[in-house]
Amino acid sequence: MINMEALNEWINTNPLFVSIIKFMVILAFILIAIQLIRRYLKNKISNTVIRYKAQKGIELVGYALLIFLAIVYFSGSIKDFTIVIGLFTAGLAFTLQELILSIAGSIYIFLVKVYKPGDRIEINGIKGDVIDVDSIYTTMMEIGQWVSSDNYSGRIVKLSNAFVFKGPIYNYSQDFPFIWDEFNLPIRYGSDIDLAKSIIIKIASETLSDYTANSKAQWNEVVNKFYIEDAEVDPTLAISLTDNWIQFNLRYIVDFKKRRYTKHILNDKIRLEIEKTNGKIVLASTTIELIKIPDLKITRDDAVKS
Repeated sequence: MINMEALNEWINTNPLFVSIIKFMVILAFILIAIQLIRRYLKNKISNTVIRYKAQKGIELVGYALLIFLAIVYFSGSIKDFTIVIGLFTAGLAFTLQELILSIAGSIYIFLVKVYKPGDRIEINGIKGDVIDVDSIYTTMMEIGQWVSSDNYSGRIVKLSNAFVFKGPIYNYSQDFPFIWDEFNLPIRYGSDIDLAKSIIIKIASETLSDYTANSKAQWNEVVNKFYIEDAEVDPTLAISLTDNWIQFNLRYIVDFKKRRYTKHILNDKIRLEIEKTNGKIVLASTTIELIKIPDLKITRDDAVKS
């Protein structure tokens, strides 16, 4: 049997611990309520964007409520509140440094808008699309690694938000959701170079017209917002002479998520048009040219005796 008198005496002599226990019960109740509401919204809302924002909103409201309740709950006894805050701060400073940095990183990401869900970024050597940002981790769908170009690898990566303070962050889509890409075409010497130039520029201009038009207005906003020089967003072609062929370098702007597919379309259309020239333009490949075959002397031994 529990000695009620001893229990009441312990409660009266340890009001701080009793207050902490009561607050922990309230804390557990609110956290469970947040998870139940998030699960309910997940099952009831079909739209991915609205569901994500609703779940995040409930999470933020719950955390704000916890902070408010903590202040109200402990402010009744300033002395006790000061002791709790002091112990809590000391413990965090020595044992939860990485956690504090992660939480600070999440606040920094939110306020400065370093990136958001839907952005494609590279951080700490990892490239991928951001699919979630919480108070501790950034979750990414990885691209690259053992697959070529910008395809998904299938791995979901959780990265501490503390990394926003530890190195550069490459954002493929913030402010300007386009990137420059390029590829080389080797054209054999003796081909109709002017015809090749016109074919490549025409195909690039027609295929990339939507990207070029949409990117110009947004690029002007970037130029006005940042200290940066203006850049050419129309497709450009540069020619250089090599030992084996004339190298055509096509540079163009493209949607950051359609780089691989756009390169495929450009290469395929250019190939088909070059084939229609009936040999006026020939794609080059590595060749070896023999300038002279050395003289060979063959001697026969006729001293074979029968």
